[in-house]
Amino acid sequence: MSRKLKAKSSRKSEKLPPLSPERILTVMRNVGRPLYLREIIHLSHLRPEERNKARAIVTGLVREGKLVLLKGDRYGISDLMKLVTGRLSVHPDGFGFVQPEAGKGDDVFIPARALKGAVHGDHVVARVEKTSGKGIEGSILRVLERGVDRVVGTFQKGRSVSTVLPEDNKLLYEIMVPNKYTAKARNGQVVLAKIENFPSEGRNPEGRVVEVLGNPDDMGVQTKIVIHKHGLPHIFPPDAMAQAEALPRAVVPDDIQGRKDLRDLPLVTIDGEQARDFDDAVFVKKTRTGFVLTVAIADVSHYVPDNSPVDQTGIERGTSVYFPNAVVPMLPETLSNHLCSLIPEEDRLAIAVNICFDREANVRRANFFKAVIRSHCRFTYKEVRCILVNKDKDLIAKNRKHIEHLKWMAELAEALSERRRQRGSIDFDLPEPEMILGIRGNLEEIVRRERSIAHRIIEEFMIAANEAVALFLTKKDIPAMYRVHESPARDKVNEFVGFARILGMNIKAPEEISPKWCQKVLKEASGKPHEYIINTVLLRTMKQAVYSSQNIGHFGLASPTYLHFTSPIRRYPDLIVHRILKANMKLTRKRPVYTGEQLETLGQHCSVRERGAMEAEREMFDRLKVRFMADKIGEVFEGIISGVISFGFFVELKDMFISGAVRLVDIVDDYYVLDQDRQRLVGRRTHRIFHLGQMVRVRVKAVNVARMHINFEVVAGE
Repeated sequence: MSRKLKAKSSRKSEKLPPLSPERILTVMRNVGRPLYLREIIHLSHLRPEERNKARAIVTGLVREGKLVLLKGDRYGISDLMKLVTGRLSVHPDGFGFVQPEAGKGDDVFIPARALKGAVHGDHVVARVEKTSGKGIEGSILRVLERGVDRVVGTFQKGRSVSTVLPEDNKLLYEIMVPNKYTAKARNGQVVLAKIENFPSEGRNPEGRVVEVLGNPDDMGVQTKIVIHKHGLPHIFPPDAMAQAEALPRAVVPDDIQGRKDLRDLPLVTIDGEQARDFDDAVFVKKTRTGFVLTVAIADVSHYVPDNSPVDQTGIERGTSVYFPNAVVPMLPETLSNHLCSLIPEEDRLAIAVNICFDREANVRRANFFKAVIRSHCRFTYKEVRCILVNKDKDLIAKNRKHIEHLKWMAELAEALSERRRQRGSIDFDLPEPEMILGIRGNLEEIVRRERSIAHRIIEEFMIAANEAVALFLTKKDIPAMYRVHESPARDKVNEFVGFARILGMNIKAPEEISPKWCQKVLKEASGKPHEYIINTVLLRTMKQAVYSSQNIGHFGLASPTYLHFTSPIRRYPDLIVHRILKANMKLTRKRPVYTGEQLETLGQHCSVRERGAMEAEREMFDRLKVRFMADKIGEVFEGIISGVISFGFFVELKDMFISGAVRLVDIVDDYYVLDQDRQRLVGRRTHRIFHLGQMVRVRVKAVNVARMHINFEVVAGE
C-alpha cells in the first residue's frame, strides 16, 4: 500500500466514532451481507487493542438477538433476515408464540413441529416463514438463552433413572434424573430439580434434585411450589441478614434528635386481624372549621440506607407477597415485624403528614416532618365496625378514650369519599374473597371479605396522604416515582359498550373517556341482576396501574397527581418516595435524590415485580380453591355465567369466588351454537339459551387437582 493510501486510511480511522455496538451494526448494514468475525473487525478499522472488545460486543449483540450466528460462522443482522428475537411462550397443547423484544411488533406463532427443541421461557431467535390474515407464523432458528434451569415438579421413582414431571403445564417434558442424584426423594413427592443438560431435539432434559419440598397435599408445600414456580426471592442473603440483625431492638435516644415528639398524640393503627406489620397510624381532630388528619408512616429509610445489603434485596423483591398461610416479606422480619412495625406502646420513628381540611374535605394545607410516635392502640377492622356501626357496649367501654376520635375519623372518611365521588373516582363494587383456614392450615371456608366504614377510613386516609406527598413533590418540581394509571383504550371501551348493550344497558360510547363516564355506568348497573358482570367486565377494560417517573395522573382515582408513600415496609416504591420526601421537607432549594432515568428504570422493575406477586397470589388462591372443591363432587351450587365460548361456558359460584366450566358435551338435550355477537349459546331445536350474566344452578361433576380444572354440569330442569 502506498504512503498516500496509508495516510488516507489513517485519517479515515481517526474520524470513526468510538467503538460501540451501534458502530459495528452500521458497518454490517453498509456491507449488506452476513460477515465473518474477521471481516467485521477488518471493515470496522479497529486498532489491535480494540479487537478483543469488538469480539465481546459481537457476542453481546448475539445474546441480545440483534445479530445471529449462522451456519459457516457468519454473523447476520436479525431484522434484515426476517428474524425475530424474543421470549417463547408455549401453550399446553404444544404450539407457542415468540413475543418480540420490548413489545416491538406482533407475536410470531410457532407450530409444535417448528419448536425444534426450544421450550417455554427460552430466549430465542425465530425466522418468519409466512404472514397471512391470521398473523405471522415462523420457526425457531436458535435458542439464545434457556429461560428455565430450575423446575418444580412431581418425583416419579424409576429403576435406574427417575423422572420429574413439571408442575407448569407449559413445560412439555419430563426431567430425567439418575438415581444417584435424587436427594432421596420419595415417589409422589414435590421436588425442585436443576436442569443440567438440554440434549438434542426430541429428548428430555437431564438434571438432579436439589431440594425435596414434600407432600403435595400439604398447604405449606403448595406455597413453596408457587414461590419456586414464580421465581420469588425468598431467602435473604447473609449480608442483608447481618445488617438487619445488627440493628437495635428498639428506638435509641440518638435517633430521636431533631424529630417532632408525637408520643402523646393518641395515634392508633387499624388493620386486619391477621396483620403482622403495621406501617401506618392515624389520628383525626375535629376543629371549628374542619378536620386535621395526622398520618404517621414507619420511617423505614432511617434503617435501610440506599444501596445497603438490605436495600439491594428490597429492590430485588420489589414488594412483599401475601399468601393465606404465609408471607414472603420485602424486608427481613427484624424490620418488617418489629423495628418498623408500629406496635402499640412502643416508641417508633416515623414520617408524619399533617393535613388540614375544611368541612367538605377540601385540603387547605399540608406539612411533613420526621417524628417519634407511640401507637396508643391496635384496632382491627372488625372492632372499629363493632364500635361505630354495631355500638358494641363492651368495646366502647374498653376504648372510651378513643371513641370520639374514631367518630371524627368516620366523619372525615365519609367527606373524603364524597369528594372523590364528585371528581369521578371509580369505585368497583366487587366482592373480595377471604379464606378461612383450619388449625392444620387447610382451607375450611371461603367467605365474602367484609368492607365496612373501618376499611373506608384507612383507604381514604392513605389516598389523602399519598396525594398530599405527590402534590408537594410535583409543586417543587422534584423527580419522584408516581403511581400512574392510563385511561382505557378506545377499542376496549367500544367492546365494553357493545357487551353492556347485549345485557340491556342503554349506554353509548363516550366522546371523551373519563372516570366520570365509568362511574355513571356503574351507578346505572347498581342493584341490577347484571351488576356483578358489568363491574367485572368494565374492570377488565382498564389498563394496569404502574410506577413511573412521568406523572400522567391516575385514571381510576380521577387524581391528577398520585404516588405510593404509605407502605414502605412492603412496597419498594414507597421507600423511594420516603427518601425523596425526607431530603426535601424543608423549604430550601430542591435536592433530587434520584435522576429521572433511575426512577424510570426502578419503576419498570417494581411494576414487573408487582405483577409477578399478583400472579403468584392468584395461583395460590386457585390451588386452594381446586382442593377445596375436590370433595364436593355431586354438590349443587348457584352461580353466574361469566364467560361464553365455543365449547361451553364458565360459571362463577355465588359468594364463593370459584369458577368452573360447563362443557357442551355435558348438555345433552340439544346441539348448541355460539352467538358470538350476543355472547350466548343457542339450542338448535329447543332454542334454549345460555347467556353471559345468567344465573344458573350447577352440580360439581369433576375436579382435576393436578391441572386445576373444575367441571360443572347444569342441574336438570334449569
